[in-house]
Amino acid sequence: MPGTGLEPVCPKAPDFKSGASDQFRHPGPGETSADASSGPCGKVSAMTHDTIVTLAGLGVAGQVLAGALILIGAAALAGLRAPLRALRSALWGYELWAAFVVASIATGGSLFFSQTAGFVPCELCWFQRICMYPLSILTLFAAVHGDHKFARYLLPLPLVGACVSVYHLLVENGVVTEPSACQIGGSGCSTKWINYFGYMTIPTLALTGFVLLIGFLGLAAAGGDGEAGTLAADA
Repeated sequence: MPGTGLEPVCPKAPDFKSGASDQFRHPGPGETSADASSGPCGKVSAMTHDTIVTLAGLGVAGQVLAGALILIGAAALAGLRAPLRALRSALWGYELWAAFVVASIATGGSLFFSQTAGFVPCELCWFQRICMYPLSILTLFAAVHGDHKFARYLLPLPLVGACVSVYHLLVENGVVTEPSACQIGGSGCSTKWINYFGYMTIPTLALTGFVLLIGFLGLAAAGGDGEAGTLAADA
């Protein structure tokens, strides 16, 4: 459906360097497994397409929340701490559980893209996965035990991951030159496997998840020694 903002961007014709081929591409909106063979990007099931659209929609919702967290943090740095206090009051006891939900969705979505949709992870994708995957386990461990101090030791992972995502976006959009390592053993780092709503690509989704994790882990880590940063599972 041209003009809807949900059109996929199909990678260019495959070559031996990129590893991209028609079997890894998904159809445009409205196509099903029955008619996808005549679509712009090859065959894929309607469920796969709908799942990608759902993940893109979750990404938009996450960006709204991430934007609110950034604004509240900026206001607190400027001396206006009332919004931060209100946020901490609303999230009290659930900061690490929120981080676990974000990390789990990001991990599941990443595995869906590669294992179900068939999108070949590039070198930069793997670096982002290294930063994200452990958090889906470690945040659960911290949340179950109500250990808010542990959050401060997890913060480096999303911080590094966010930096890699920003770099990936610059490569993807041609702002910086694509590293030669990106052309070895998989698709190039500049390949846009999806492009929903005119901007929502895989590294954009990853960056959204990392920013949310930085916010939630930061809230948990900021708790005082006498405060619970999260509610234990049996509380």
